[in-house]
Amino acid sequence: MHNSQDFKTAATALCNAGRFIDSKGWVPATSGNFSARLADGTIAITTSGKHKGNLQVDDIMLIDADANSLDGKKPSAETGLHTALYKRFPDVHAILHPHSINAILVSRLFDDAIVLENYELSKALHGITTHETRIVIPIFANDQDIPRLSRVVDDYLDTVTDCYGYIIAGHGFYTWGASIAEALRHLEALDYLFDCELRLHGTRKP
Repeated sequence: MHNSQDFKTAATALCNAGRFIDSKGWVPATSGNFSARLADGTIAITTSGKHKGNLQVDDIMLIDADANSLDGKKPSAETGLHTALYKRFPDVHAILHPHSINAILVSRLFDDAIVLENYELSKALHGITTHETRIVIPIFANDQDIPRLSRVVDDYLDTVTDCYGYIIAGHGFYTWGASIAEALRHLEALDYLFDCELRLHGTRKP
């Protein structure tokens, strides 16, 4: 289980991802959470309250598909948002949740979603091969009731065929991928595109 090589490899990769994400200023204080699904269906996920730039393997815990701790450690309060995505998307094996300032500002400037169109960098997202693409990133109201928030996200995902992430207003955003490397690529690309839109529209509502 948490002593397996699969877990150790994933935990090390999550720690490295945390250092990279922290270097960008995307996880201030102890914000954010990251996870990776293992071959046996269990999930390696960051424990609660740890600075993501200083993660050690011992700061990564193991949960089952229903968010139950398998090693006695305490997961993030938002663990249910991770497990809901894994249940929906069988090809997803990594989820990253930063609290980037660009995502926060986007949620202040836009109402229900941010639309990203005609950006060359959109090709950094899995399956996109042309800049002539329209990407919709929904924005959901923040909610301390995680099961309720998860249901709101699920209801939205039922209505779309493609989704690369979502923003929680005043909080941060979630993105995912088939691997930690792919999820990191999506995170970096989306944050850059958020920045482009903020500069284009300004950071204050008219």
